[in-house]
Amino acid sequence: MRTVGLDITRTGWVTTFQDLGRRDTERRGVPTGGAADQHSAAVANVLVGNPRDATLIENLGGETAFVPDADVLVAVTGAPARVTIDGAPAPSWSPIVVPAGQEIRVRADLALGTRNYLAVNGVFTAETLLGSTAPDPRMGFTQALGARVLLESGFRGFRHSHFAPPLFRLPVPVLTCAEGPWCVDVVESYGARSIPGVRELIAESSYVVTARSNHVGLRLDGPVLHPDTDAEIVSHGVPVGALQIPHADELIVLGRYRSLTAGYPIVGVASRASLPLLGQAGPGRELRFRWVDRETSVRRSARREDEVRALERATAEAFGALGFTGHLIHQ
Repeated sequence: MRTVGLDITRTGWVTTFQDLGRRDTERRGVPTGGAADQHSAAVANVLVGNPRDATLIENLGGETAFVPDADVLVAVTGAPARVTIDGAPAPSWSPIVVPAGQEIRVRADLALGTRNYLAVNGVFTAETLLGSTAPDPRMGFTQALGARVLLESGFRGFRHSHFAPPLFRLPVPVLTCAEGPWCVDVVESYGARSIPGVRELIAESSYVVTARSNHVGLRLDGPVLHPDTDAEIVSHGVPVGALQIPHADELIVLGRYRSLTAGYPIVGVASRASLPLLGQAGPGRELRFRWVDRETSVRRSARREDEVRALERATAEAFGALGFTGHLIHQ
């Protein structure tokens, strides 16, 4: 292992350290947090030989760039983006070597998504809160990058003289951020039964992400119905992706920094396989919702998990064939 420095030459609107979030903290009132697009973050780490939950860099909007002082193995995932190394085009969703002294730049296509993830083989030097580097602005833990960040890495290049061809055949489960409305699968929750017609209304309507959205949830403009009684709803914990109807005429999709219901009805929960798309949805994005049963939601989530596991196996085999045996790095 050696210490590698990354000189940060450009940051987007919000560029931070990130990981997959905290574990077993919500019972203490601390949200799990973590990458809004968990799939892209996990795949980025797998592509450089890190554990899925390793710390990486999350960029929200704009352009981010850095120059390493030693050769590093990098992967860029998330929203469609233009990636360059010293001005030359480089692929996203693929392992790429950034030579010492050369600048890698990443500019997202904000019309198709909001977040990019930059994983680097190794372990970043970063502060933690309750065992995680995930930012939590409400607790003053912002994790903004400084002008220089450090990591410990065992990567020293490949003995294979042609790095790209074998790695381009990796079975990478790329997140599709298409033009036009995005379809989100939703499983019905108990709250839908207290609002007659809400299932049909949501299935037939389009919703648009507003600028009022934040790390707690997406606020959507679109038609909603409210309970026809004044019965009090006891506030309680809710899963990530819960569809909440507040007193205002809007629909909220709660994210990884949600807390309690605040007494508002929960009419459905976005399927786990749809959560990465919600993590990429920015202001102006049109969403449509499709009701599915619980079994369908579980099956699609299991299929996505199988894809990531297949990538882990293929990456380990590819790195081994290229003479890189230090790909299992644990924080």
